Amino acid sequence: MQAAGGAAIAWPMLALAQKDEKLPLLAILIPTSEESAASRLAAIRDGLKSEGLIEGSHYAVVVRFAGGDPSRLPELARELDALRPRLFVASANAAAVIHQQLPDRPLVFTAVAIDPIAFGFAQSYAKPGGSSTGNVMNAVGGEETITAKRLGFFRNLVPNINRLGMIGVTEIPGVQRGLLSKQEEAALQTVSAQLGLRFQNYPIRTIDDLEAALSKALADGIEAFYISGDPLLGTNLTRVMPKIMATGKPTMGAYPEWGRAGLLLSYATDLADGFYRAGIYAAKIILGAKPGDLPIEQATKFSLVINTNTAKQLGIWVPPTLLALADEVIE
Repeated sequence: MQAAGGAAIAWPMLALAQKDEKLPLLAILIPTSEESAASRLAAIRDGLKSEGLIEGSHYAVVVRFAGGDPSRLPELARELDALRPRLFVASANAAAVIHQQLPDRPLVFTAVAIDPIAFGFAQSYAKPGGSSTGNVMNAVGGEETITAKRLGFFRNLVPNINRLGMIGVTEIPGVQRGLLSKQEEAALQTVSAQLGLRFQNYPIRTIDDLEAALSKALADGIEAFYISGDPLLGTNLTRVMPKIMATGKPTMGAYPEWGRAGLLLSYATDLADGFYRAGIYAAKIILGAKPGDLPIEQATKFSLVINTNTAKQLGIWVPPTLLALADEVIE
């Protein structure tokens, strides 16, 4: 991934491993569960390692997980801040909480779908200024661009659908919940209209609302579903998927784990790459770089997953040309 608006910057190594000095503390705040975030935490450590930093020798780590409950994020942010970390790494809506509550703390954000400039994270992509930098999920063009690509792949599989439903998450201002879902809905409305599809969102407040939302959608004649990438759904993957699959409808979503779990298709930014890049930036800051001097990076690596098991169950033929484009095929 290239840094938007600037070239890569090299920073001198510092003597961080002296036994008589306290190691710099890296605080990580994740909105999902520990289980679902395991591979992403590993990617952060790999990014740090790529810059020559090893946990326990050059830095220490403390992590908190919100378990899909965004109302816990403010408390967890304060808990981490009390430990006086050198910097924060935060993903998705956790990054917004850190920025709002602790605006002066060094922050590297990742898995962020919002525009960091519009939301006040930075002054510009090339020169963020302030104390925050990181990487965003969307490439140039934003959510609509990636939605158009995703829906284009999906229509190659199911060209005859006319009514698309979304299982979203109700926005609750003040707790950073439903922000991604709101953006997904807006993008899907625009792209669906361009393609002549009828679109309707069926938002839920809790996972217990899912069954009723699906029943209402089916009663409305919805022929296919988009599943929001909101942490509430992702953290409860094992509860969500059986209900989604029971509808017998073609499904699509953002993240690879959804495609692996049974959705017909998923397409999104490669999240692991984003967390890896966040690790690289965390290392640079530990080594002396200022967040405001590190350009915000935009996604260049994407992942298309097609689940041929699900396609067979639904009687859907997968074109060989689409299989050839897939980064991962679930068989």
